[in-house]
Amino acid sequence: MAENKLLRFVSVARQMPEKRPPLARSSDFDEIFQEYAAKKAEEQAGRCSQCGVPFCQVHCPLQNNIPDWLKMTAEGRLEEAYELSQATNNMPEVCGRICPQDRLCEGSCVIEQSGHGTVTIGAVEKYITDTAWERGWVKPVKPARELGRSIGIIGAGPAGLAAAEQLRMKGYAVTIYDRYDRAGGLLIYGIPNFKLEKDIVERRTKRLIAGAIEIKLNTEIGKTTTLAKLRKQHDAVLLATGVYKARDMAAPGIGLAGIVPALQYLTASNRVCLADKVKDFDNGTLNAEGRNVVVIGGGDTAMDCVRTSVRQGAKSVTCLYRRDRENMPGSLREVAHAEEEGVVFSWLGVPKAFLGDKRITGVRATRMRLGAADSSGRQTPEEIAGSDFTLAADLVIMALGFDPEDMHAAFGEKDLGLTKWGTVKIDNRTMMTSIPGLFAAGDIVRGASLVVWAIRDGRDAAEAIHLHVETKGARTIRVAAE
Repeated sequence: MAENKLLRFVSVARQMPEKRPPLARSSDFDEIFQEYAAKKAEEQAGRCSQCGVPFCQVHCPLQNNIPDWLKMTAEGRLEEAYELSQATNNMPEVCGRICPQDRLCEGSCVIEQSGHGTVTIGAVEKYITDTAWERGWVKPVKPARELGRSIGIIGAGPAGLAAAEQLRMKGYAVTIYDRYDRAGGLLIYGIPNFKLEKDIVERRTKRLIAGAIEIKLNTEIGKTTTLAKLRKQHDAVLLATGVYKARDMAAPGIGLAGIVPALQYLTASNRVCLADKVKDFDNGTLNAEGRNVVVIGGGDTAMDCVRTSVRQGAKSVTCLYRRDRENMPGSLREVAHAEEEGVVFSWLGVPKAFLGDKRITGVRATRMRLGAADSSGRQTPEEIAGSDFTLAADLVIMALGFDPEDMHAAFGEKDLGLTKWGTVKIDNRTMMTSIPGLFAAGDIVRGASLVVWAIRDGRDAAEAIHLHVETKGARTIRVAAE
């Protein structure tokens, strides 16, 4: 009788790939998890309950066919599992590494709710596609036919890259424009190597180039070229620029030396890992070595900053966040990794002033309690009188989130509709902006969000652009015939 390789969650315990010890991993920027062995991946995939309503799939922004590719993995049908996985996701190995699965697919797993421990969906997803790359199953994009139409995409982050691949598959000539010297956006410069090694991103962009997608780097719209020129050059244009403007706060001492924005700090660290020469890292401005570091914020960017500081050799690392552990926006798994690596969390604390003469020496903060819920349903932090305390700090990293830059100034298009938050306003049915033929997707529309949502938006935008160009083309042919 053949061995049953499915529904094994009762007899097989949940097991992640081996995690490197905290002391070993906190001294380098390598990824912290090892790879599954083939048999272990099959075993863990076989824990899936194959439930009738797959809540893991429902709560995945990409609606990935998770139970099906888990089943195929459990049965050793790995190439089929890869084909199914990549059918709905342009970067499954990236999502397997950096998605907050505890808040999405794994957090909704039925066997997790029943007390058996979630299926390790992210780790299996990573294993499937890493194996596909190793075995040569991942091929360049090759459309069935060329359409003779071109699309311009502004921004080489996950939304732009996903849209480019989808459009190229349909037969469009695609050109991506990006102001930085490498493609990938935050995947390259915002996310540390210990979560996402950069060769993982670079092999994706090389695959797109091999599929005849053109990527023009060091091209800033409004300086190198203009949006008006791109609109004339292409049949449609997609804005996928992301949001990069750091949120700030008003407090005494905020202008002291040693207070830096999170993305500036992370970009410097990632460039060093890419073997770039970074002046502000070399002179110590963006280097945590030997310093008392305080990171202000509680999202995933804050977690990236605290864990990077540890690896740079900080004397101490404290995360100051105004709510408690249960109400933080970042992944609780990331918090656990950080705590293992020696990060101290100062919950329910908010900065009141930054101390020092010319350079930061400390953060004056006060304790909070969670009061009544606001309109979003989250409890509002309230100050506790007389609870002030001071944290020693000679490097403070502000990880308060990101806002859009001034889009009107950047693109020179005063008719571009914006929301009250400064993001680009689109028709949600067509994903078109207020300017005909100009579409927008990703963080520049929804605000700072997850990579998986950017990929989803890029895929949706590709479909919307295709429909628009086809409809416009059919209308042109009809008018010419008349």
